[in-house]
Amino acid sequence: MTNDKTLSHLDSKGNPTMVNVAEKPITRRLAKAIAIVELGEEILSRLQNGELQTEKGAVFQTAIVAGIIAAKKTGELIPLCHPLGLEDCRITISPISKSAIAIECTAELHGKTGVEMESLTGATLAALTIYDMCKALSHRIVIKEIKLIEKRGGKSDFKRED
Repeated sequence: MTNDKTLSHLDSKGNPTMVNVAEKPITRRLAKAIAIVELGEEILSRLQNGELQTEKGAVFQTAIVAGIIAAKKTGELIPLCHPLGLEDCRITISPISKSAIAIECTAELHGKTGVEMESLTGATLAALTIYDMCKALSHRIVIKEIKLIEKRGGKSDFKRED
């Protein structure tokens, strides 16, 4: 089986390199990522009016702000990511069962490179913030999965069907 794909962050000698986007056209780029967090029924039973309140404050509101800040700083956190000026970043947090929540992060801009890493970083840091704010209630919290669910713009679009 032949695979024509190559790792874009390696040069011809196998050294790490930033992808050169100088000649790429500016297009609208959008990416959505999701993180699933198993909080447990005991913690999620504290949900009131769509928010969890703890001694540290409003959990979801804090996580949304943390996720947006993280998405904006992705180029500083991941060594070979381009620094991007996001035009939009939205995070939503929704219960998906009696014990779990979904955190969805959508990042968007007009640029020469995609925003997949920004959406993944935003969802991840929002999940970690929720863990941090709720760990006094339980250490059984599990960040179950983080995945890209959609990407638009650039060479190809992607939408996860599972």
